[in-house]
Amino acid sequence: MKTGIVFEGGAFRSIYSCGVMDALLELDFMPDYIIGVSAGAAYAASYASKQVGRNLKIIMDYRDDKRYMGLLNMLDPGNRSLYGLDFAYETIPNELVPFDYDTFREYKGEFYCVVTNVETGKPEYLPYTGLDKTNTVLKATCALPVFFPYININGTNYMDGGLSDSIPVERALADGCDKLLVVLTREPGYTKTTSSVTKQAAKIYKNKPELARDLLTRADKYNRQLERLDRLEREGKAYVMRPVSTKGFKRTEKDKTKILSLYNDGYNQTYNQIEAIRDFFKA
Repeated sequence: MKTGIVFEGGAFRSIYSCGVMDALLELDFMPDYIIGVSAGAAYAASYASKQVGRNLKIIMDYRDDKRYMGLLNMLDPGNRSLYGLDFAYETIPNELVPFDYDTFREYKGEFYCVVTNVETGKPEYLPYTGLDKTNTVLKATCALPVFFPYININGTNYMDGGLSDSIPVERALADGCDKLLVVLTREPGYTKTTSSVTKQAAKIYKNKPELARDLLTRADKYNRQLERLDRLEREGKAYVMRPVSTKGFKRTEKDKTKILSLYNDGYNQTYNQIEAIRDFFKA
């Protein structure tokens, strides 16, 4: 049986997923297949490299560092992102909080990042190999509209994978997974709506009509994916984990007490549910 994990994105809400990942590592649980979206993919790299606590350390140590995140980064013509791209995706993993590329490359399973093709608006599923120390694929999957420039890979411009496939369970099943652990970053009962900010963002990309359409239709697609996920749960093909609550937790949350609390939610849930998770994959 081929086992898989799907990690939703959600910027700093994905610290919940980091808690799940760290507990799974301590409990010696590693699937055959990992697919992630946006921050879910970026953090999952440290799961595959078996580095317990690395993601939490980065957020706690660098959340307030202007080199990591700050509006001044958007004014830099060589950066044009809320995040300091070179600092976040190169300096940190290659120097400050080293990413274990060697152990990552020893992972025997498949590892994919969801990205959105700027021209077609369709999702693409790019492998992350750990061979590119500029981590361009991770930049692409995390490239939030407005707050990131397009990320070019082999002549094609990409943006955040969550625009086109927020919860890529269908891709995981198409890739041969029999059962999935799906880690979401919103609480039970959450449904997405199209905000006025999203509508304004779509206007910014009016010269990229498919990308603009993704922005305007994302909420409906997301809610349909949740309905599909409910069916997969009932069919015994998916085991879903969710935070207890993310209400009042911002995408770029500053309160480190809230950040640590959400991390602990994922960590503790995983320890409490590990027998149920193992039984699910055995059944």
